[in-house]
Amino acid sequence: MTVKLNANEVVLKAGDTNQVVDNNTVEGKLIVTNQRIYFKALKEEMEKFNLEILFDNILEVIYYSKGLFSVKGLNVVTREGKIHSFPLKKRDEFGQLINKMY
Repeated sequence: MTVKLNANEVVLKAGDTNQVVDNNTVEGKLIVTNQRIYFKALKEEMEKFNLEILFDNILEVIYYSKGLFSVKGLNVVTREGKIHSFPLKKRDEFGQLINKMY
């Protein structure tokens, strides 16, 4: 799996996650660069769920957790009103980094 980076673009943090789309789970990686956020699906047949969010397009980052010891993650709300949900083990680190960028 490779992501084509733009000129002067640097990966700041990457981690395994899932993207939750219409109650379906797509396995992949969340990649935060100095210019944008990428979600890249692990399986080729799921590439239609690949996602790129520019920092200018982020309205809000919402932390969530389901249950006391279960899933934690981030919801990234875009200016178009779409909510992208990413369960993450290192939710706080990703959330703080994204909040600094937009």
